[in-house]
Amino acid sequence: MHQGEETGKWKGQKKRMSGGGRASSRQVLVLSWLLVVPSLTQVRHSLPVLWIMPLTDNPGQGNLTASVLPAVQLALDDLSRQQTPLRNYEINFHVIDSECDTAKGLKAFFDAICFGPKYLMIFGGLCPSVTSVLAESLQRWNLVQLYFPATTPVLDCEKKYPNFFRMVTSDNTVNQAVVKILQNYKWRRVGTLTQDVQRISEIRRDLTKQLSKADVMVAVTESLSTDPCVNVKKLKDMDVRIIIGLFDENSASKVFCCAYSLNMFGGRYQWILPGGYQGSWWEEANSSNCTSNNLLTAMEGHIIVDFTHLSNRQIKGISGRTPQEYDETYNRELLQKGLVASKFHGFAYDGVWVMVKALTRVIESVRYRERYDIHRNFTVSDKEIGRMVLDSMKEIRFEGVTGQVLFRNGERMGTINLSQFQEGREVKIGQYNAEAEVLELINHLIRFQGMEPPKDRTHSQRWDVSVPLCIILSSTTGLAMLMALSFLFFHIKHRNHWVIKKSSPSMNYLIILGTMLACTSVFLYGLDGSLVTDKVFVTLCPIRTWILSVGYTTTFGALFAKTWRVWTIVNNKEIMKKIIKDYQLWIIVGGMLLIDLCLLICWQMVDPLRRTVEEFSLETDRGGEDVNTRPFLEHCESTNMTKWLAIVYGYKGLQMLLGCFLALRTRHAHIHLLDDDDSKYTRLSMYYVTVMSIIGTSGCFLTRYNPNVQLFIMALVVISCCTCTLCLVFLPKLIEIRDNPNQVDPTSWFQCDPNQEDSETSSSSSSLNQGSRSLESLRTENQQLWRRITEIGNQLEDVAMQVLEEELSPPSRQGHEVTLRAQVCSEDVSRMNRELSDDINLPEHVQRRRSVQLPILHHAYMPAIGGISASCSSLLRNPDLPLP
Repeated sequence: MHQGEETGKWKGQKKRMSGGGRASSRQVLVLSWLLVVPSLTQVRHSLPVLWIMPLTDNPGQGNLTASVLPAVQLALDDLSRQQTPLRNYEINFHVIDSECDTAKGLKAFFDAICFGPKYLMIFGGLCPSVTSVLAESLQRWNLVQLYFPATTPVLDCEKKYPNFFRMVTSDNTVNQAVVKILQNYKWRRVGTLTQDVQRISEIRRDLTKQLSKADVMVAVTESLSTDPCVNVKKLKDMDVRIIIGLFDENSASKVFCCAYSLNMFGGRYQWILPGGYQGSWWEEANSSNCTSNNLLTAMEGHIIVDFTHLSNRQIKGISGRTPQEYDETYNRELLQKGLVASKFHGFAYDGVWVMVKALTRVIESVRYRERYDIHRNFTVSDKEIGRMVLDSMKEIRFEGVTGQVLFRNGERMGTINLSQFQEGREVKIGQYNAEAEVLELINHLIRFQGMEPPKDRTHSQRWDVSVPLCIILSSTTGLAMLMALSFLFFHIKHRNHWVIKKSSPSMNYLIILGTMLACTSVFLYGLDGSLVTDKVFVTLCPIRTWILSVGYTTTFGALFAKTWRVWTIVNNKEIMKKIIKDYQLWIIVGGMLLIDLCLLICWQMVDPLRRTVEEFSLETDRGGEDVNTRPFLEHCESTNMTKWLAIVYGYKGLQMLLGCFLALRTRHAHIHLLDDDDSKYTRLSMYYVTVMSIIGTSGCFLTRYNPNVQLFIMALVVISCCTCTLCLVFLPKLIEIRDNPNQVDPTSWFQCDPNQEDSETSSSSSSLNQGSRSLESLRTENQQLWRRITEIGNQLEDVAMQVLEEELSPPSRQGHEVTLRAQVCSEDVSRMNRELSDDINLPEHVQRRRSVQLPILHHAYMPAIGGISASCSSLLRNPDLPLP
């Protein structure tokens, strides 16, 4: 076929397209275009390509096929002037009319496949309903489709459409640019206003997903109704400041007219329109009651986000033209033919070059394999050709009039253009690079109606905790915890000392643990919404309540158990039958903790604590109309907060009242074998904790609307209670151990207060068993002591019998024996004086005094013998006691 004949066919077909004639769906129109014409007589091989396009006018877009035909012809003309590997080949475009109908489009496609040649590629396509069905079956037909005229995100799935490539940047990428703008200006709350058509609904669904991933809240999603002012007013009522609009030109004029009448423009609002409009659309598509000036006033400052139609880089690409040169040539062709320009013409132009590059790679690959194949009859299957075309498309990369052309997962990695409507025209303010996912803004060209970018909502001011106050309280709490750790180290180091043993060591450990837990709650209460996220704040609500409650119960429970032990000893008359053991004290503390945990678990399961926000009246700042603030306060509350607090405070109030009652009843008790100072300071600690707890609870209730004062009162009560308790319990022990470092208390075995009841002394002896020695060892030692007492008693009886016999003997002998006893007694007294000059608390001296005193005390309670007043034992009496 000669070039002149082809030109005649081309012109005739263009007339049919531009005239809007309707082609039959059964008719297949064949157009053969020569890419290279080195010689008119040279025979070239045909490379058939199927072009699927609607040949009739598309509502809202005109005849797109007629608009892009000049761009395709221009690409072919530029290609004919270059030397390419396709010198011996020509591309034949077989055009079929899809009519934007799925059934008719499929019928035309199957007829072309059945009756036409074997196609290498599919070019074009417009209606997503037809294209999506064909694209899903391309892999079965071993075909690759290059799609340029639509941006719908429904075709973005590579797994579903593996052989589908899109020349134009999809609306998915446009939505990414919108999200980047929102993140750049920290807009976290938006509203959407969309037109209820299929394509825009698909864009809205994709935009909603991306906004959700970016943690941007969509406050209102409105679909345009018959009266757009109703939808616009709802956005205003919901205090939506950032509005994303998805609608066509006709709806845009109505929407901005409503925005003008409702005063939804200026510095408080920002409109963002993904997918811009062409020309002076507000004049051509004005279907509202507003004038053009009204629309321009409402539109001032809105941002347009759309894919780049032509590259701004004035460099020559693969065709040898710059984008500006190509645009001028294309507009001249349109003017001559009287056609309307399409924003997809640059993608159709570059699409021809993409197809040429892909087929060139395939032909070179086939030639290489044919040259080096060992078989003489070399053939390539249809499946191999399809795979080779697919691989070639994935490797394409060049500079075109629309920018850099490359594909990722079938999607064009293009550039998104950002413009702002300023004084009746669009001004470029930046761009979004889809390949690098980088937003580039020209800040000095951006103009907002206010002094700064509008806020995404009425500004809410949190009444939060002062950071300096939080630092001071945290530091003080840290010092209190450090003191608790120091006392813990001191207690462990001197755990075998008699002072520590007589003060219930296990309860002392619980006191330290409880104070540290209570101090930890101060750190947690200082973390509010200004320092942590809302999710972390919700988690902290029950945790800090649990830690404070358990810490208080542990500390107060240990103090209560120690006081209860003293009260039990004082009120028990049967001394020897009552033994207070450690596990009984643990049972008391464990019972209190069990009740505490049951209440907290029931509270958390039935009515859990959660974050609540209490808002106050709106405050207007005199600095401007867009800085209105609404103060709010965060709380950790539950639905029935008052009832739960009444239960918890009632239970702990009973604990405090009972503890104070026991402390009052034992205030005059003196038990030698217990540490009287420890009991006294334990009672003081209970009094102090009770009083401060009442003050702290009342203060926190009264200052719930002032978080700084509330935190200060709570921290002051907790820190003072913990510090005071630790000092009262452990400082006297530290001083006593410093003054008396000896680990054994020698007087604990024979001290007796004559003013106290026998029950106190006997019970005190049993309480001493809380030391390091076990009950079995004490029983063994007790048996040994009784045996020793029996032996000494027998010896005393023998001595008493000898004394009686001597008294009945002659005087001379009696005088001699008396003299002898006096000498012995004087020697004993001098020996005892020498011993007293040494350290009286040495273990050997203590044992020696015990061996002397116990027999004398035993003999003193033997009425049958009459005591030993006549013997030398009278010299061993305490000189401070009166003689019997």
